[in-house]
Amino acid sequence: MGMMELIALSMGMAWASGINLYATLGMLGIMGATGNMDLPPDLAILTNPMVIVAACAMYVIEFFADKVPGVDTIWDTLHTFIRIPAGAMLAAGALGEIGPAAEMTALILGGGLAGVSHGVKAGSRVLINASPEPFTNWAASAGEDAAVFGGLWVAISHPLVFLALLGVFVLLAIWLLPKLWRGIKFLFAKLRQLFGGPKAEPPARMPSSSTGVVFQPGPRPETDNTPDKPAG
Repeated sequence: MGMMELIALSMGMAWASGINLYATLGMLGIMGATGNMDLPPDLAILTNPMVIVAACAMYVIEFFADKVPGVDTIWDTLHTFIRIPAGAMLAAGALGEIGPAAEMTALILGGGLAGVSHGVKAGSRVLINASPEPFTNWAASAGEDAAVFGGLWVAISHPLVFLALLGVFVLLAIWLLPKLWRGIKFLFAKLRQLFGGPKAEPPARMPSSSTGVVFQPGPRPETDNTPDKPAG
């Protein structure tokens, strides 16, 4: 692989791991074992049959857990401590042969990218779970799996296209994550209200004036309510 292909593979694995780690491991392991791609030497372990079977078994479990409202959020919460470190290690493994500096850089960027993709997935699922019907969960889960498989294929086959799309994803995530966080806080505030907590305030909205300045009324001046004395 050339440098551009390695960078795309490194960042592609980190991004995909934040969404579905086991699909990422299974796809790369099967493609490497069948000769459809040459994995970097540090990632050759993924082609081991035991690793492939374990990754595919966990993918099947996640496939069903990810489609049950509430269970998917618990699953995502637990995998915060799995997907992000794994994405960082996979990214570093792709560039490990280049040198220690490249490996450390990939470790840092890969961990951050896995955290971003995991945050978008987990945060959006919390809000989707506010809907009582399960169909949106099924659609979101199927879309995430398709994005992982399709994104990895693009990273391997068309690295420049993938890197361009990844840049768009990062920009969208920077815009979306604060909105997801405000929505999640409002949702949990509503849940607390149901159990007798304080009234939930809707997420703050941006000022609508063209100047962006919000004028708030100040405190009312105190008035002297003492009745006037009669003249003379």
